[in-house]
Amino acid sequence: MRLEPVNLADYEARARLVLPYNVWNEIESGAMDEVATARNRTALNSLVLRPRLLRDVRERDLTTSILGTPISFPVFVCPAGGHKIAHPEGELDTARGAGKSGTIMVLSTASNYSIEEVAAVATGPVWMQLNHRGRDLSEMLVRRAEEAGFKAICLTVDSPISVPQERSVKNRYDHPYERANFRGMDVQTSASVNVTGNPFAWQPQVVPITWQEVEWLRSLTPLPLVLKGIRGPEDALLAVEHGVDGLLVSNHGGRQVDMTLSSVETLPEIVATVAGRTELYLDSGIRRGSDVLKALALGVRAVGIGRPLFWGLAVDGAEGVHGVLEVLRSELDRALAFCGQTSVSEVESHIVGIPHDWGVTELDF
Repeated sequence: MRLEPVNLADYEARARLVLPYNVWNEIESGAMDEVATARNRTALNSLVLRPRLLRDVRERDLTTSILGTPISFPVFVCPAGGHKIAHPEGELDTARGAGKSGTIMVLSTASNYSIEEVAAVATGPVWMQLNHRGRDLSEMLVRRAEEAGFKAICLTVDSPISVPQERSVKNRYDHPYERANFRGMDVQTSASVNVTGNPFAWQPQVVPITWQEVEWLRSLTPLPLVLKGIRGPEDALLAVEHGVDGLLVSNHGGRQVDMTLSSVETLPEIVATVAGRTELYLDSGIRRGSDVLKALALGVRAVGIGRPLFWGLAVDGAEGVHGVLEVLRSELDRALAFCGQTSVSEVESHIVGIPHDWGVTELDF
């Protein structure tokens, strides 16, 4: 009898066996030499847990909320384009799996199923990720997300220009499925994701993503606004001053620009700068429940997963996405207990040790 995957590495290994070579490389690839992609893992591994013992940890509460929406534990599904490359049901099964785990799915602008199609099957809360390529298209997407009952808008801000993944260029990879949110529109929705280096080649960036555009988007909708891709304290402070509701600290899994700090390395300065004035989340490199706990101890409210959602889809569709999330839930629960913590909302900062070369001497969040 075949054993169920024990950890995310098992899901990764099984997904690699079933996905075509060029699809696997598209999912796994990072920018250029992929140093930033690897650094996301090495930085998380360099953080150590400092167990607190002799405490009653028999009852542990993993529930929390993001922007007022309750979720069953502090892990959500990040936006990623084109889920059908891993499973025919694509984003539909991703939404089903996230809903079964009682958490949020963030739907990509470049999804293979539309806003309305995903909303129709979702049993949990959904956010809309936005790639801003001109106000007309952005307003169209936001209005549809509002009507479909989406809970927030997540604006990606770390892609001022397009960058090809070199693995996919070498493989001449073309995304084979339509961009469903633009079905029937007079635009070229079959544009190559990586050979052209631009998943939105059919719609040029008419208006650059600047703080003026953030203000415009903030005025456009009453939905909470999250900025995805903030990398440092200066932009975090400006985001607070512009009234955003949340920041997703992210280096895009190392897929946009190489030779940068990992997401988690940027956290201490950002947390200190924001000082509780907006909610913080993190993605890029999360592979273990202990990674989740480290991020919580550093000051975020929840973390997101990207590549692992594709592994889950490839292995078993919605059940695979649910399985990936449940592995992280179980691992986080155990890590909480060993560190003497009973609630993800009250994680003590001193349970994580930071390497001296990070230049952080004390956590006081």
